Amino acid sequence: MLNRSKRIKRIRVGDFKLGNEEKKAINEVLKSGNITEGVKVREFEKLFAEYIGTKYAVAVSSGTSALICGLTALKYCKEFGVNKGTKIITTPLTYIATSNAIVLTGFEPVYVDVDKETFGITPENIETHLEGVDDISEYCLILPVHLLGYPCDMDRINKIARKYGLKTFEDASEAHGTLFNGRKAGSLSLLSAFSFYIAHNIQVGEMGAITTDNLDIIRLIRKIKANGRMCDCSICTRTTTGCPKIKSCKEEDDFDPRFTHEFVGYNFKTMEFQAALGITQLKRAEWITKRRLENVKYLNERLEKFSDLLKLPKFDKNVSYMAYPIVIKNPVKLPRKKLRKELEEYGIETRPVFGCIPTQQPAYEYLEKQYEGKLPIAESIGSNGFYIGCHQYLMQEDLDYIGNVFKELLA
Repeated sequence: MLNRSKRIKRIRVGDFKLGNEEKKAINEVLKSGNITEGVKVREFEKLFAEYIGTKYAVAVSSGTSALICGLTALKYCKEFGVNKGTKIITTPLTYIATSNAIVLTGFEPVYVDVDKETFGITPENIETHLEGVDDISEYCLILPVHLLGYPCDMDRINKIARKYGLKTFEDASEAHGTLFNGRKAGSLSLLSAFSFYIAHNIQVGEMGAITTDNLDIIRLIRKIKANGRMCDCSICTRTTTGCPKIKSCKEEDDFDPRFTHEFVGYNFKTMEFQAALGITQLKRAEWITKRRLENVKYLNERLEKFSDLLKLPKFDKNVSYMAYPIVIKNPVKLPRKKLRKELEEYGIETRPVFGCIPTQQPAYEYLEKQYEGKLPIAESIGSNGFYIGCHQYLMQEDLDYIGNVFKELLA
């Protein structure tokens, strides 16, 4: 019998190891004398775009910043018609940042239910909703979230979007490396947002990025993330050497585009430290995905004996798993609160699967009556789902410990 009062393990949802390569990368930034955006950020942007399979990437301060910058850019980029509508179809089951970004940029989130296996909004639910819309001109975007690494069906979602004259914007914050029909999540729509939060697959602490093939969007985002400045080059505010645009402007007039502002924007620039860490992470991205995949497979095998109580994650070799999600099948027999508390007592960190935003998040309680009874799957997962870690730093003994704890609690 395991002794929960003498925990021998602390199994975190996510972890980060600062090894020699990471320390070297940080020291290089310190030695350079420039810690604000510069060469490391530009290098990371280039490498990340290549990794995802898009022409461009722009680094920002967080995944939330990436969403806000992307949505703001679409409002300003009139060729896409996004400024004509205000409603965005999105998921009710995700971290709240997605809905917050929609609201903060002046749009209105419209929620449709999710798939019980992969947690993302489904083409069927999107189509059903749009078929019942009286005025499609009120809508502008579909914003799916690839939750916990599982991809939404972007081929069918894009087809629906084209049918109704809408654009698609992926939130791929938790899906670095996930493949859908041979292409990486984040390359399947007009633009995509990523987060490099410490618990995510590619992790640096706090940083985000937008990926796209559209140069106009990239130019707008470079302005918006720097308080809407007129300059859209990739040179940071402090650095003027080698920037032909600044040199040309100064020669022609007493005018500096870095300090002339075209839009109302934000300060969402990032720093060289995060980008330097991101570069080291990208070098081992395939290893990270492989390790997480192996860990999910092993945990599924160990916990399969409890499948009458627990719905284990669907295994898919194309998924880059952010975590190991579990949904309790019979919450009366096995309350989530009880199981999570007991797991924590044994040192296994847990997190709820976010909650259904319009019906279970206090910040959006003004929508509760509107969505009452309309999002049964999202509500069920929001009430009964949680996740534990499957990250690349777990050792075999950690995985065995998780299996033994579940056996202790459920057998």
